[in-house]
Amino acid sequence: MEFNWFVLIFAAFIPLAVGFVWYHPKVFGKAWMNASGQTESTFKSGNMGVTLGVSLIFSLLLSLMLSTMTIHQFHITSILLDEPGFGDPQSEIGQYFTNFLARFGRNFRTFQHGALHGTLAGILFALPVLGTNALFERKGFRYIAINSGYWILSAALMGGVICAFL
Repeated sequence: MEFNWFVLIFAAFIPLAVGFVWYHPKVFGKAWMNASGQTESTFKSGNMGVTLGVSLIFSLLLSLMLSTMTIHQFHITSILLDEPGFGDPQSEIGQYFTNFLARFGRNFRTFQHGALHGTLAGILFALPVLGTNALFERKGFRYIAINSGYWILSAALMGGVICAFL
């Protein structure tokens, strides 16, 4: 099974593009600033290059995680990885793996399937993590909804791209 880093890097840019629109003042930007206690001056006081660069690295990590969630064929690799002869395409297990991928390697490899798994990751992982942090930070429902909605949408789009094109 091939691994295309270009697709993962492309998918890592999706949260930046979604965030550019999502947090725009005419969409949710003003509501987010109010809910988070930010002002334009405090927001602009940070180093945006560092913020965007580190965010991109985090998004790349998310792309890696989503690839294992959206592409079920990775699971056969993890099941067979420790079997003797796995790395040898001429071995019995190597031939089994090659035949399995030839027969089932494109099953469930659609944008829609990946978007479903990305949405589930957003709801079942991002929402609880962000929600728990927000509760302890004494942030309200609006803050949780805006940030979780952003990550649910971003993860859905990332999952779709990764599943369809990786």
